Amino acid sequence: MRHQPLEQILSQASVVEAAPTLSRRERLLRWAEVLQAAEARLLQPLRFVEFYAPAARARLRGEQTPLTLAFADPVLRSAGLAGDTLGEAQAFFGLSDDDTHFLLCDCRWHGRMTGGRVARRVRAVANPNVLNLLWMSFQRD
Repeated sequence: MRHQPLEQILSQASVVEAAPTLSRRERLLRWAEVLQAAEARLLQPLRFVEFYAPAARARLRGEQTPLTLAFADPVLRSAGLAGDTLGEAQAFFGLSDDDTHFLLCDCRWHGRMTGGRVARRVRAVANPNVLNLLWMSFQRD
C-alpha cells in the first residue's frame, strides 16, 4: 500500500453512493408509507393466492396492486426490490406465505382494498404484536 495525499486520492477516486441498507422492519414501514400516501386509492388484491403451486405463486402479479406501488417507489427499488411479483416481494420484505395471504389475497379483502387499509396491515406485520395481529386477522375490510 502506497501513502498518497488526500487531494491526490480525491482527484482519482470516483464516489459511488451505496444503496441504503434497510432492515426488514424498515422496508415494511417504508412500504406502509407508500401505501398510506395513496390512502384512498383503490387497489387490486391478488386472486386465489393460496391455490397456486409455490413456483406459480412466486410469479403472481397484477396491475394496481400494493406490489406495483412498492415497486414504483425509488427508495424500495434502490434498497433492492427487484420486481412487482409476489416472489420478489416475499424475498425483499421477508414475508411468509401467511403474511402474503393476509396482506394481498382477495379472500381476505371483503370490501374495498385501499392504500390506507393495506398500510394498516403492513404495519401490523412490521410490528408483530400478538394482539395487533389477532385483531387484524378478524377485520373484515
